[in-house]
This record gives sequence, C-alpha cells and structure tokens, in this order.
Amino acid sequence: MGMEGLDEELSLTEEKESGKVVQLEEAKVQKRKPFHYWEVNGREYKLKLTTSMITKLENKYKQNIMSLVTSEIPPLSIMLTIVQAAMSPWEHKVDYKKVECLFDKWLEEGGSQQSFYMDIIIPIAAVSGFFTDKQAQSMMESIKDLDEELS
Repeated sequence: MGMEGLDEELSLTEEKESGKVVQLEEAKVQKRKPFHYWEVNGREYKLKLTTSMITKLENKYKQNIMSLVTSEIPPLSIMLTIVQAAMSPWEHKVDYKKVECLFDKWLEEGGSQQSFYMDIIIPIAAVSGFFTDKQAQSMMESIKDLDEELS
C-alpha cells in the first residue's frame, strides 16, 4: 500500500497483461442507446439528432428543441421535420415528402399521432441527449395520464 495517489481508495488498479498496462474501471457507466429505431413497412430507420441537426432545427424554429417537444404535443409538421433531421445522417437525401409518406404508411400499420409523439419523438430526444431514459419514461407516463383524463 503506497502513499502516492488515491488509486486504491478509488478502486483503480492496474494489471499487467502480456506487457500491456490495462486500467480497470471503478464501475461501468451505463451508456445511452446509440439510436432509436422507427419501423415502417418492415424496415427499421435509425433516428438520432446530431449537434448539427439540432442547431438547424433551433435556427428554423427560433427556439430550443426542448421547448418544442416538452410543453405539449407539437404540430405534426414539426414532428415530421424532427424525424427528417434525425434520419438524415443515416438515410441518403431523405426529404420531407419521404417522411410524410413513411408516416402515412405507419398510420396504415396502426400508428397514431399521439403514439408517434410518445414512441418516436420522445425517444429521439432521449437518445440525442436531451434527457435520460428515466425522464423520458416519466414524461410519457404523464402524457398517458393526461390523455386518460381527457378521454
């Protein structure tokens, strides 16, 4: 037990493995899911907002994305634009019309505008770093409770 550093107190140790020094982590940090997936017509689309896309959306709507998606269910055109932005880095030249067509097909498969918000938009925000999965779940439960009160 040495007097230098806090490695032992912090449970940081080193092991030599075939000439390499390997640092062991104190505890594994749970990582955020890399993407949210939207399945339409048997195909899964990767969705995640990059920093570049977030700034483009904020410049377009002149407000923070959080205020767009958390105060109430946004208009469909805004939600579709968010999906277009979240899909663009992984789908070559996806335009707004394609997203509209995908949404129409998704509706035919049993989706609804409210489930689009809860099952697609909120999870996109979660994987994009706006809030944790636990916070997203809490938001969705609040929305479901409000919907039940209005029904």
